[in-house]
Amino acid sequence: MKKLTAIVLLTALAGLSTAAQQLYMPRNVQKAYRNETRAADGRPGKNYWQNTARYKISLSVAPPNRRVTGTEEIVYVNNSPDTLKNLVFRLTLNSHVAEAPRENEVSADYLTSGMQIDEYRENDKPKEWKQGKSTWQAVALDTPLAPKASVRLSFKWHYDVSVESGREGAIDPTTFFIAYFYPRVAVYDDTDGWDRQDFTEAHEFYNDFNDYEFEVAAPKNFVVYATGDLLNAGETLRPEIAARLEKSMTGDDVVHVATAEELAAGKITAARDTLVWKWKASNISDVALAVSDHFVWDAGSVVVDRAANRRASVQAVYDKESKDFERMVEYGKHTLDWCSNNYPGVPYPFPKTTIVRGFADMEFPMMVNDSSQKDPNFTRFVVEHELLHTWFPFYMGINERRYGFMDEGWTTAFEHLIGEVDLGAARNDEAFRQFRVARWIGRPTADADLPIILPGDALVGIGFRGNEYGKPALGYLALKDLLGDAEFKKALHEFMDRWHGKHPLPWDMFNSFNSASGRDLNWFFENWFFGFGYIDLAVGDVRPAAGGYDLTVKNVGGFAAPFDVVLTFEDGTTERRHQTPEVWHRDQKEAAINLPTTKKLAALVLDGGIYTDAAPNDNQWKKR
Repeated sequence: MKKLTAIVLLTALAGLSTAAQQLYMPRNVQKAYRNETRAADGRPGKNYWQNTARYKISLSVAPPNRRVTGTEEIVYVNNSPDTLKNLVFRLTLNSHVAEAPRENEVSADYLTSGMQIDEYRENDKPKEWKQGKSTWQAVALDTPLAPKASVRLSFKWHYDVSVESGREGAIDPTTFFIAYFYPRVAVYDDTDGWDRQDFTEAHEFYNDFNDYEFEVAAPKNFVVYATGDLLNAGETLRPEIAARLEKSMTGDDVVHVATAEELAAGKITAARDTLVWKWKASNISDVALAVSDHFVWDAGSVVVDRAANRRASVQAVYDKESKDFERMVEYGKHTLDWCSNNYPGVPYPFPKTTIVRGFADMEFPMMVNDSSQKDPNFTRFVVEHELLHTWFPFYMGINERRYGFMDEGWTTAFEHLIGEVDLGAARNDEAFRQFRVARWIGRPTADADLPIILPGDALVGIGFRGNEYGKPALGYLALKDLLGDAEFKKALHEFMDRWHGKHPLPWDMFNSFNSASGRDLNWFFENWFFGFGYIDLAVGDVRPAAGGYDLTVKNVGGFAAPFDVVLTFEDGTTERRHQTPEVWHRDQKEAAINLPTTKKLAALVLDGGIYTDAAPNDNQWKKR
């Protein structure tokens, strides 16, 4: 029986699509396919599972006191087929401990004592907690957690908000951005088991989808902003302020919910000494919040789902000195509108977003921590990028720490597409080349051309950043060029629909694009994501041929990049002939291109546009 089962499993693995067989697949991912938690066509397998939890959190914060205290109850559900003898908790704020692993230098103002666990219980039973300094900690269970069973966990803890504000911390003495603030159960998945990667800030999210109810106690005159729906605006805000907030959610106008003068006069919150703000968010990967007694509060809304006429609230909170934020609600509405209806073209899935003037340029579900900029175009660019993370990684639970090219890369690609609307094609292309491409192409270091598929948690420096942002973005845009807009969007939506609220791997994405498009795109994925390479084309031969000319283009760098052949004729006229990546399908080292024309050719140039050529001097030909 065991032998027969093994044969069946091997046969099933051998029966994967051509795509899955051709692309390198790590042994743990192969095992997931054998276990049928993932299917060869890119869908979740019939045995797919993922764990989840329900969090109830109470937090107390009272700036300028930097001490934050919290209690929580977690009901953790084991949907896996495994009996769990221990749990792994993420304690991300231990990244502030002096001994914590990190990739960059930090100042003394960044350092704190980390997250201090004051009490831990398993099913109401007090248990000893051995305080560590890591950003994760394994804890043995008294009673192993069987498949489909749940365990009730509770914590009391405290920590100090760091003076130096990054992704979280004190923006100013009475304004805090609070993130990663609660003990949470780490991801346990079908390929790696427990997520035991240290949080080093460069490598970001990997979270399960959970339900949250949380409340924040803060002094009067302090407004709390957070992920989720505010359940008691009538209890925490003065009636006229609550009415303004409600009005902002039903129309297109930008509403000044709280002005600097009103905040200074104490005319925003209810008059009780301490107010408890209550929030709820369901099936979401994380929550974050901010608190301030003087940040201006603007809000508006935009229809994000035209079929259902569903609106999403866009809120901006900022210090009065940050003049660029005065247009932030407008920028946010534009972003949600365009992204919901164009790329990625999936309606914004949340009821709101709140954009806080901080220092991080960092995304959280329904919350953005963005810095102020002198150039309003750059202010808009940054918030567009951070809001685009709603879909990658938050719409799907991407392992951003390991496969960041699945979120930063997609976000950077869509950032380029919306940028064309904002700036026009020429300015947008130049900005993209300078900010996203030149940092990779222009720095031919030993790690610059490593394959994108390499796990991000194994990389640092230019190799890591190149593989996260500009390089995969160019790959996705090249895929769009190859498939055409309609087929590309169809395949993209199929992938997103299949993995909404789940944990997709790169192979799920590649296989989804293959099956949804009905094409074997493995040669393209192998080229862009699994190979060493860069962008460098060169003109080979240019020969007269029947009805025109034959052109040979050499692919020196190796990447299957699209390009234009710009023809200049002896009569002084010019033509531009676009070549999609399909030109490299048969031979990725050399492409033969026929150029039909009745005119005499005087010169030609290969123009890659945003696909910046590493050595452009050999991209031209002139008739002798």
